[in-house]
Order: sequence, then structure tokens, then C-alpha cells
Amino acid sequence: MIHQYKLNGYNIVLDVYSGSVHTVDDLAYDVIAMYKNATKEQIIDEMLSKYADNPEITKEEISDCIDDVKELEKQGKLFTDDKYENLAFDFKKRNTVIKALCLHIAHTCNLNCEYCFASQGKYHGERALMSFEVGKRAIDFLIENSGSRVNLEVDFFGGEPLMNFDVVKQIVEYARSREAEYGKKFRFTITTNGVLLDDDKIDFINREMSNVVLSIDGRKEVNDYMRKRVDGSGCYDKIMPAFKKLVEKRGDKEYYVRGTFTKNNLDFSNDVFDLYNNGFDQISVEPVVCEASADYAITEKELPAIFKEYERLAERILENEKKGKKFNFFHFMLDLDQGPCAIKRLRGCGCGNDYVAITPDGDIYPCHQFVGIEEFKMGNIDEGTFDTNMKSYFSKTHVYTKPECKKCWAKFYCSGGCNANNYQYEGDVHNAHKLSCQLQKKRLECAIMLKAAHCAEISE
Repeated sequence: MIHQYKLNGYNIVLDVYSGSVHTVDDLAYDVIAMYKNATKEQIIDEMLSKYADNPEITKEEISDCIDDVKELEKQGKLFTDDKYENLAFDFKKRNTVIKALCLHIAHTCNLNCEYCFASQGKYHGERALMSFEVGKRAIDFLIENSGSRVNLEVDFFGGEPLMNFDVVKQIVEYARSREAEYGKKFRFTITTNGVLLDDDKIDFINREMSNVVLSIDGRKEVNDYMRKRVDGSGCYDKIMPAFKKLVEKRGDKEYYVRGTFTKNNLDFSNDVFDLYNNGFDQISVEPVVCEASADYAITEKELPAIFKEYERLAERILENEKKGKKFNFFHFMLDLDQGPCAIKRLRGCGCGNDYVAITPDGDIYPCHQFVGIEEFKMGNIDEGTFDTNMKSYFSKTHVYTKPECKKCWAKFYCSGGCNANNYQYEGDVHNAHKLSCQLQKKRLECAIMLKAAHCAEISE
């Protein structure tokens, strides 16, 4: 399987199963398109006709080009066979451990963001704060179910985690106290809207959190349009100085600012660059996912404009880099050299299998986006229950069990997309969310083009 496209002056050919990416001239691009469905003579005749006005395109030149394509095929860099499908049905037999928790430390929030999938942090339930006792049992649950795995991850999520920060600190202290005894190392992440950030919280986060996610949508007018306080006022003027201070004091430790764009700011490349100009170099601005009936929803109608904007963003990033200015835009980050392991490529995030979410009441769900959907409740840590059948169900959910994904060129990069979005908007975790798919494929095309441009610069 191959995928061919043209972008920003580059003719790009991706060999899906080997992961090889080729930038080629017009002749090679057209030859590759015909290669599997025509004879050598037919290709030569077609190319001579198409390039009749180009004296450099001779029969000999076309023949050599076909031979070059054949050699790449022989080397396993074009038209390679699928080596993953059998592996997919082999690894589903493996017993996997849990390596990561999403702790819903607070089912409440001090903002009233209109697009919030968690219903302002309540997850369509009652407002609640996780107690230290529940958090302690959650850490014990992770240790008990992690097998021999050493490195474990805990994400503090909400709602707004800073509204229950004393318990965050207690849980971190408790987890650290168990590391030596059980041979584990905890890696903590916290996601915050920044409203309650102060110097003490910044110092603790920078000391204990391996990563921190800072929620801000970009320009002041864009951020404050959707990310409002309960009284209707915006939060930008409060959070921007706090985020700048945190990042400045953080040094080389991981962080990223994470924004959401909606139908109301389809010029979101301006928000990306506004964040960059404010001193942030780790940036994610992602499309809203919601019901099509919402007045800010992205629908099929907006896709052409969004595609153009992604292309514009990629071009702006290249221009910026030529000036010696670089930043990471997360949706354009792509490792073409090695990438994730085969299992990660096939199964994605590990939702419900090696990753689960725990609510303030101790309920266990496959991930934060499944919280509140009762049919996906996996158990409760207070009751000592855990549905291993559902865990097995998610372990067997991968790109080869999703009909549309199985035949898609992008399957090893998106890994079947978000299971929660698939369920909520398509009715089944195995049915890929069509809108997200289209956006993902465009982002991947831009990301690969950026890699091609970087390689071209090196070779010059």
C-alpha cells in the first residue's frame, strides 16, 4: 500500500508498511502511480504521451525510472507487503499490565468553558473532590496491576486539579514513599487551566511533575470567547502571566500549552504563533470534538478551510525555521526513523487496557473521555472490582478490527483514532470517527512534508 500526494512543491510517496517516504520528480510520481496496474510498455507509452512537450523525457529515461522503482520494491521500500496483520492477532493473546492512571482529582472546575467535554468538570454527574484515601488506593491498584513494569505514569486531571491541590501533594508523597519498596518509578503529569497557579504551586509542579499541560487557546480574544469564568469574564489576563512564570522556572523539563480551536477561529495558525510569540515552544492547538449541533462545532463544511490552514501553518513553520526560530507543534511531530513500537502503532493509546481513569468515587473507566458512560464502568477500587473481560476487549481493539482503518494509509500513525470519540460519535469503538480521520490525515500529510523539507535542506 502506498499513499501519494503533492504539497508545497513536493511530490511525496509514502510506503505504508515499510514507513519509507520518498520525494520524487513528476515523472517518477506518475510512474509509481501506474506501476502496479500496467505493463512497462504501457507506462512508457503513457509517459511519452503525457510529457510529449518535454524533450528530456525519453523512452530510455522512462525505462530507467521504471527500473529504479523496481529496485526500490526489491529493497522493501515501495509496495511492501503487510507484515503487521498477523502480529496484531498474535499480541492480543498477551496478558498486559496497567502502566498508567488518569486520576480525576477534581470533578469540578472554576471555569465554564463552553466546549468542555466533561460538562464543566462534573462529567454529567455531581461535583466531587477525590479524597486522599481514594488516591492512595488508586496508587496501590496501579502498583498491584503493573506486574514487573518499573516506570509508571499518573496524570492528575479534572475538572481543575488545582482545586484539590493538597490531595495532589499527598498522593505524590505517598507514591514516592512506595517506589523503593516495590521497585517502581512514578512519572507525574498535571493538566491545569492556571487560574489558581501561585508561586508555591508552580514550585511544587516544577519539582514533582515530569510534564505539565497548560490549557490556553491562543489569542486573548479567542481564549476568552470560550474559556470563561463562572461570572462570564475571560481568564487570559490571569493565566498568561502565570503560565509564563511556570515555563520560565521549569527549565528543560517537559511541558506544553494546549489549546482548542473551533469554527469561530479557523485561522488557528495565528493562535499557534501568538503562543510562540509569548515565549512557548511546546504547543498543541487541536480541533474541538463535539456534537455537530453546537454553534462552535467543526463540520464537513469547515474542512476545506481547515485543510488550507494546516498547510498555511506548515509553511509558516518552515519560514520561521529558516530564520533560526523553532518550536514543536505537537500535531506535526513525527518520527519517520523508528517511531513507536509495533503494538503502539496498532493499538494506540492503550485505553482500557494498560491505561485507565479513576474518578473521585473510585470508579474505574477505560479513559477520561469514557468517564460517566455507565456501560463502560470497569469496576471500583473501594469494592475491589475490575472487569478483566472489558480490559481484554480493549486489548483486542486495534486497526485491524476497525474496517475503515484496516484499509487506510494513515493507520500506523493514528492507530485507529480515539476509541471514546469513535463510540460517542459513531456508535462503536470500531467505527472510526470520520471527521477526526480527515483532520488527522491532513495533519499527517503536512507533518511528512515538513520532514521532506528538512531533508531537502540537509542535502543542499
